[in-house]
Amino acid sequence: MLLRTILAATVTATALLVPATAAHAAAPPAAPGAVTAPAAPASTVTAAERAAAAAADPVIVVGGLIGVSIAYEPIAARLRADGYRVSIYQLPNLGFGDIRESARALSSYVDQVRAATGASRVDLVTHSEGGLVSRWYVKFLGGAAAVDQYVSLGSPQYGTYVANILAVVGLGSCAGIVACQQMTIGSSFLADLNAGDDTPGPVRWTTLRTWQDELVRPVDNAVLADGATNVLVQAWCPLRVVGHLGLVLDGTTYTAVRQALAGAAIRPNCFAV
Repeated sequence: MLLRTILAATVTATALLVPATAAHAAAPPAAPGAVTAPAAPASTVTAAERAAAAAADPVIVVGGLIGVSIAYEPIAARLRADGYRVSIYQLPNLGFGDIRESARALSSYVDQVRAATGASRVDLVTHSEGGLVSRWYVKFLGGAAAVDQYVSLGSPQYGTYVANILAVVGLGSCAGIVACQQMTIGSSFLADLNAGDDTPGPVRWTTLRTWQDELVRPVDNAVLADGATNVLVQAWCPLRVVGHLGLVLDGTTYTAVRQALAGAAIRPNCFAV
């Protein structure tokens, strides 16, 4: 069983970490407290917009399965360059464990950020599994009182068939990886998470998804009901090719993230880089 779990982790790491590391190599992490502009800014931000971002809620970028912090530095750097106060939250044990436990850890982290910044609320920009962790926190652990904006990037809100792929190659039910089992379509975890209101509390909910997402299938399982703003990148930009990891690197997607955080109507810039 241990060998099968290690093999599964290796397969997943190869799929997820190699592209993320390569992408990050072009944009080294900023020194603590530094404001680092991305190599190619998505669009011009005015001084007034930057000042508004600096006064806005602190932003926590919540990573996904095997989402090491370095993989999210590009989107964090864009946000910092636009004036936001940003931190990156790497899931405990790289997200392999129970999503509910990861949500409890996120709750503690949010409290630390609020205490450090003096903010009453935070905004969450989440990727993949991080979106489920964050939703559990909001729905069941009091996060509705601490979160203003929730923005998910390619989160399998209603599960993904890809979570069953390890069984196809003879590794059983996700090779014993709990979070993977919980992201399987029809899992008891998702039944609990999706029972009742998808968008509880005063939180403003936004989801972003892409047709080319190779890990969330069907891609419409990345949307939320009950008043959420659900954005398909290709509905605005039909020729834009964005993969699962690309959602945290793509300039067009970033323009939608920034609009959501600003409470503006979402009209992605198809030519952003």
